[in-house]
Amino acid sequence: MKKDILRHELIGSHARVIDAKNKVLIGIDGKIVDETRNMISIENNGITKRLIKNQVMIELKRNGFLYHINGSYLVNRPEDRIKKTRTVVK
Repeated sequence: MKKDILRHELIGSHARVIDAKNKVLIGIDGKIVDETRNMISIENNGITKRLIKNQVMIELKRNGFLYHINGSYLVNRPEDRIKKTRTVVK
């Protein structure tokens, strides 16, 4: 599963912003609660932050693995992204 994380559902995973064009966003962490074509919503302590995918790099914890994902690879409707096969994760 390490290489094909982009083919899986991200909602419910824990994520943290590790780099962003807007440096104020770095450090936002929480559970992914929603995903659209261009946005990802992260909730922490009842506060939801909506982030533009192609402007952030996130660290994702899932099934004991830690992933660093460039948000630009996530830009697509989630249902379409899941169908594609890409191995672009470190």
